[in-house]
Amino acid sequence: MKISINIKQTDITDLNVDAIVNAANRNLHEGRGVCKAIFQKAGSQNLRDACSKIGGCQTGCAVITPGFNLNATYIIHAVGPIWNGRDDGEADLLYSTYQNSLILAKQNGCSSIAFPLISSGIYGYPKDEAWKIALKSCKDFIDNNEDYPISITFAVLSDKSRQKGEKIKKKGR
Repeated sequence: MKISINIKQTDITDLNVDAIVNAANRNLHEGRGVCKAIFQKAGSQNLRDACSKIGGCQTGCAVITPGFNLNATYIIHAVGPIWNGRDDGEADLLYSTYQNSLILAKQNGCSSIAFPLISSGIYGYPKDEAWKIALKSCKDFIDNNEDYPISITFAVLSDKSRQKGEKIKKKGR
């Protein structure tokens, strides 16, 4: 398998990857948006029980559970920052969210992972900035782990978001 970063317009819960990333909240409770879709497709009760045993996760960090009814073996629950429009370290926290997710994937032998665009939905992070940070963090991980083959997919629901990500990805080359 070669190392790659791809952007697809698709439902993340339909992907056949080793791990999908849940844009989680700090309590690891079933939320809205991507989080709700992942809980429902994985099996809400099983996932609630697994998350309850973990107890929570700090912003910028990530934890892992089984994928249950998903095609993915694992769900990595990553807690991104809530955008507040000030420079309160949100960029560093968002960068860390991706890094910590990828580290967990590597520790668990995952060769493929799918991310949503973390913090850009109900957490309000501006999409252009969220894309820049997400792609930079993933590229930095790849550069620092050249011996670790991983396929990274970003799953987005809108064509507009996909196009925006592809444009930013192209500029970063």
